[in-house]
Amino acid sequence: MLFRVRIGTKSNNDFIKQLNQKNEEIKNLFLLKITGLTKMIDVKVMMGDSTITIQKTFDPKLVMDYFQKIDSNLENWSIQDVSTTNNEDIRRIFTKFEIMEGNYLLSGHISIQFHVLLYYKPDQRVLDCQKELSEIIDLTKNNEQRISDNSDEFVLNKLKEMGYKDLDHQKLFEIFYENDEFREKVYAEIEKDAGVDFQELSEKKTKLFDELDSLLIETYQITSVLIDDNRLITGEEGCLFTVDLEFVKNKNREGLFDPRKMSDSVKENILIRLNNLKKII
Repeated sequence: MLFRVRIGTKSNNDFIKQLNQKNEEIKNLFLLKITGLTKMIDVKVMMGDSTITIQKTFDPKLVMDYFQKIDSNLENWSIQDVSTTNNEDIRRIFTKFEIMEGNYLLSGHISIQFHVLLYYKPDQRVLDCQKELSEIIDLTKNNEQRISDNSDEFVLNKLKEMGYKDLDHQKLFEIFYENDEFREKVYAEIEKDAGVDFQELSEKKTKLFDELDSLLIETYQITSVLIDDNRLITGEEGCLFTVDLEFVKNKNREGLFDPRKMSDSVKENILIRLNNLKKII
């Protein structure tokens, strides 16, 4: 009788039943621990419209520290360092570990997946930056519109002031568009006459946007439930605990094997590993 063993899969085999029981006990302990570590607290945040509100969040570092503690206590296991993924508003913290017992590979994967929401710090500087940006955008827009509305006249007058007086309009614009250095010089003169330093305004606008970014804070949302691989992939919030047992032949993993052919010593060692994992969790 062959089995594909994701521990937790239903089976009539006595050893697999034992594994499933241990797995269920560990999963429940893991969920209980994660529920405590992701307990929500209230924080004050500012919305984009400057409204101050209360948002709930938790501290992901507590989970990272917990996962690192698990890894450090798994003696003789091969450990994948605790890692974080960041895909837009979804973040995941996870670690993986595995160990060989005879010709069988026991591997585990624990993770949490949660959403990230951005707000501003409740800081007066946020309002000041937004006000300055609004003024710069209005000033730039108004002057760009004025220059655009009179661009042909501006260009022709500047070209004539620079000595190009005896050429027709078509020839003047050919000179203007074919000479990059000359065109930049004319634009600089036009901006100077307009009384606006667009380069300076652009640099100031960039600095203000950067400062606003520095005033953003992240809040984290999670639902304390156990999810499976499929729900993890589709972006659901929650925590994942899985253990797999695979037969290794010629360095190749085989998901299908007959647990009745396993030696008693290997079975015992695997159960001991799960008991130790339970204590660490």
